[in-house]
Amino acid sequence: MAEAGVDTFKKLSETKADKISEILVAAGGNAYNRFDPTTWPEQAKLAADGKWDELQKLQDELNGGKAN
Repeated sequence: MAEAGVDTFKKLSETKADKISEILVAAGGNAYNRFDPTTWPEQAKLAADGKWDELQKLQDELNGGKAN
């Protein structure tokens, strides 16, 4: 991700999920197909804002990183 300029939680929070998918595919082809970055911007926003308890709550509610 850093090679694509996404090197902070803030930058990740501002990146659309489809762009994150493109970056992952470019970085490793099929190795990253199993990742679903749909909630990554939301999670990164919470991290960037230092809302660790809210982030943990959200992650606890997710199914392997994906919204239920």
